[in-house]
Amino acid sequence: MQIVRPVNVIDIPAIERLLVENGVNVTSLPQDRDRLAEIVSLSTKSFNLEQEAVEFPFFMFVLEDLETGSVIGVCGLEASAGSGYPFFNYRLEDLIHASHHLEVKNQIPVLHLSHELTGSTVLKSFAMKPEHKHTDGFALLVRARLMFYCAFQSLFSDRLCTEIQGVLNEQGESEFWNSIGQKFFDIDFATADYYAGVKSKTFIAELMPQHPIYLPLLSPEAQETINREHPQTAMNCQLFFAEGFTKTRFVDIFDGGPVLMAQKQSLKTFKDYHAKQIKVSHQVGGLKYLISNQSLRDFRCVIGNLVDGVGDTVRINPEIADALQLEAGSVAGYSML
Repeated sequence: MQIVRPVNVIDIPAIERLLVENGVNVTSLPQDRDRLAEIVSLSTKSFNLEQEAVEFPFFMFVLEDLETGSVIGVCGLEASAGSGYPFFNYRLEDLIHASHHLEVKNQIPVLHLSHELTGSTVLKSFAMKPEHKHTDGFALLVRARLMFYCAFQSLFSDRLCTEIQGVLNEQGESEFWNSIGQKFFDIDFATADYYAGVKSKTFIAELMPQHPIYLPLLSPEAQETINREHPQTAMNCQLFFAEGFTKTRFVDIFDGGPVLMAQKQSLKTFKDYHAKQIKVSHQVGGLKYLISNQSLRDFRCVIGNLVDGVGDTVRINPEIADALQLEAGSVAGYSML
């Protein structure tokens, strides 16, 4: 059985191996032990909000194989985008340039530096061993954060977003960055991405041009990548679209990748979410559900069969109850897989 649970400090070596061995490049998961330890520490404090005050919580989860004890995936949930600082993106718009004398009218696409999404809840820091991406574990890792979101709604915004990695060339470079960011920083994409991971995106955005950027002035290669996702993120996008997320006019300031957004009320997980007392039974049929406990500090989420009958109780088997640290009469949250 696979389970999503809060990260802890002993998971750091496993997360490092996951990132290195699988060539994972996620800005918010830097391959820097000190910075990674800081992120894990913040997450631990956030899960312990009942005892510790955290102004801007960030929750990191791992996907663990209970049989082997191995960590096969990691993901994060940031309560408030920017964590007290502006959360920068580019906003795509069209400007009309017209001349009545020449009878010319042109619609020109432009990019505006924006921090409109500041304060949104952000799904981020996703990484998973490739061999598990075509299993139920993939949906579990992506959607367990939303189960946590449903259980503790008061901690989060009604607006959610996620930044999808943009298109890179054969050399692993971003043509979008080469056409804009590199002109102002004189550093390559990989270096800028590393600095953003160990510091923040804020220091980059503060030095970016504040005036609109006219897309026709960018290289053709850069224009082609705007609001397009990296091929390796296709499964992520499909799942997010099925969940209720949509593409927006916002793109990432580094690689021009799309920013997906959803309102709480439109989320499939939220609309299907219920919480009821459990009965533990060896005789369980039913359908597959995402099932979680209701503990902030010791949150657990699995995929398993559940029988939702008439009334205020549901039936699950002992193995699932044990994995979720639940007993008869405890309350479980659940949503259709």
